[in-house]
Amino acid sequence: MQLREYIPSDVDQLAELFYQTVHSVNGKDYSTEQLHAWANGEVDLQEWNRSFLEHYTVVAVENDRIVGFGDIDESGYLDRLYVHKDHQREGIASAICDKLERQAGKQTITTHASITARPFFEHRGYRVIRQQKVVRSGIELTNYVMEK
Repeated sequence: MQLREYIPSDVDQLAELFYQTVHSVNGKDYSTEQLHAWANGEVDLQEWNRSFLEHYTVVAVENDRIVGFGDIDESGYLDRLYVHKDHQREGIASAICDKLERQAGKQTITTHASITARPFFEHRGYRVIRQQKVVRSGIELTNYVMEK
């Protein structure tokens, strides 16, 4: 596996990976209705591209295929961290997160972790600040504001 910085031609694959991962990996913690509200298959690719370019975005590639990605902004907000549904528990999220955390330096890192991702972040030393409910397409989802 190689880690590299994001390039605009990645955006389509990242959107597809996001959709597939949410609907496969998070299904044990969220209802079908919640999964569709979270990832409806219609991301604004221009907005995502802009966001990825403004943030420090890392892409994991294996055999010329993107298997994960993550991004962090200048304030230390770790926005997205997703690993392909067929590549879970291979150390990809840890490798991406290591790189994102190094980029943040000594500043506090915050993230909004899903129920599914909370144990991963806790294992890395993040602590829950609060549980919150977010509303997507009129549907309530639980996540956790965490920091390290």
